Amino acid sequence: MISSNDFRPGVSIELDGSVWRVVEFLHVKPGKGAAFVRTKLKSVQTGNTVERTFRAGETVPQATLEKVVMQHTYKDGEDFVFMDMESYEEAQLSPNQIGDGVKYLKEGMEVNVIRWNDQVLEVELPNSVVLEVTETDPGVKGDTATGGTKPAIVETGAQVMVPLFIAIGERIKIDTRNDSYLGRE
Repeated sequence: MISSNDFRPGVSIELDGSVWRVVEFLHVKPGKGAAFVRTKLKSVQTGNTVERTFRAGETVPQATLEKVVMQHTYKDGEDFVFMDMESYEEAQLSPNQIGDGVKYLKEGMEVNVIRWNDQVLEVELPNSVVLEVTETDPGVKGDTATGGTKPAIVETGAQVMVPLFIAIGERIKIDTRNDSYLGRE
């Protein structure tokens, strides 16, 4: 159990049989009446957001999330197969369960799988990945790092904006949180 006074962004709680993550909170102490906590909650399963008000000091169940390190071993049809690095058990996850990070997923990559009651909630990729450029317009003499950007397709099929001097076959580092180019590898 967690008190509404201890809410912080990122705290996970259980409400109505599902997991919600606190996005924003505001502790309000009006001049007349009891204090309360106004929150914005995001459903981890569906991504929906709601605003909810709790009495100050009200307790709610805290979601016990389990973080497991798993390695992407191979793709089985549309699903991705991951292996638990401790127990060597395999789990199949759909692209919907993985989310937007699916475009950077390649074989051998280790990810954090977050579970609640043996149900996969989300998959956390590393903050940055190194991938090879497979398609892009050729660079022209005089292209510099500050000259602009162009689209490039990497080995996993994701499209990233890169500087004009990047050529096919180069390995680049990409920030998976905001799809941005970080540099050459």
